[in-house]
Amino acid sequence: MHLPDDGQARPDAESSAIRVGAAELTRRGIAMPLDSAERPKRSRELPVFDSGRSRTPDEMDDAVYEHIKERAAHR
Repeated sequence: MHLPDDGQARPDAESSAIRVGAAELTRRGIAMPLDSAERPKRSRELPVFDSGRSRTPDEMDDAVYEHIKERAAHR
């Protein structure tokens, strides 16, 4: 990673002081905010749809193909 000349002195000094390479110091600096970040949790489960009948894989493939064909025709 490249920092402007005035931005490189502090990381160099810190990596020397704690006896860690500049790459490791950079990895730690990136990991810190990512490790402490909280991801929003899903408020509810994803919906499940039931068509009322099961389809074979071939029937599902045919339905998807027909849907794509219809959408392409409208373009």
